[in-house]
Amino acid sequence: MSAAPPAAVSKLPALTFLFWIMKIAATTLGETAGDLMSMTLKVGYAVSTIILMAAFAAALIGQLAVKRYIPFLYWSVILATSTAGTTMSDFMNRTLGLGYATGSTVLLGTLIAVLAIWRLREKSLSVSDVRSRRAEVFYWSAILVSNTLGTSLGDYLADDSGLGFAGGAALIGGVIALIVAVYLFANRLRVASPGLNVALFWAAFVLTRPFGATMGDVLTKAPSQGGLGFGTIGSSIVLAAILIAVILYTMRRPAKVGA
Repeated sequence: MSAAPPAAVSKLPALTFLFWIMKIAATTLGETAGDLMSMTLKVGYAVSTIILMAAFAAALIGQLAVKRYIPFLYWSVILATSTAGTTMSDFMNRTLGLGYATGSTVLLGTLIAVLAIWRLREKSLSVSDVRSRRAEVFYWSAILVSNTLGTSLGDYLADDSGLGFAGGAALIGGVIALIVAVYLFANRLRVASPGLNVALFWAAFVLTRPFGATMGDVLTKAPSQGGLGFGTIGSSIVLAAILIAVILYTMRRPAKVGA
């Protein structure tokens, strides 16, 4: 496989352990911040979705316009997809009455369609091959849909499956740990292939969203509901501080990609 142009590669962050810490922090913050706007501030799901989708569009335009990886801009788009995904999912499942199971099914089908079209047009789903504007649009489309799906799936596990917030987070955390174990085992035995690594990346990427959604509920919901009772405001402040701190730390290192 030929090396990607430096300008294209540098627009994406390094796929390291810290990348996943930031991803979980951003998606959990997206859950708490989305709930803060739609429920705590009583803006409502529909209006919140319109506002947050506009914020996502503005951040995405900025991301598409730059020629290199700018950490705060990149993670602003990730956070925008998470907050917009939270309110969009709630609007679909609660306001429109689809329900968590149906909403998750619709969004899963949408994500599969986005990935399939991306694969057909670009011949690869690897983030290392995101070299063109079109590929980057596919990349962000998949992220937006996956984060919306993650909210629906997290709510389904927490509310409809009987697992509760902590049980849902534990289940998804266990699946993510299994994905990590398969990745490490396959690469240690040198049996990993580019296709396997790409599949594991997207599986982990999708699942960190429902993990963040359920963890967000654990943090914000009252103890009587199975949560810790920190509230949307307190949880959002703490998560934002963690995300900013890790971003600042990673800015001390050169960026690269690898899946």
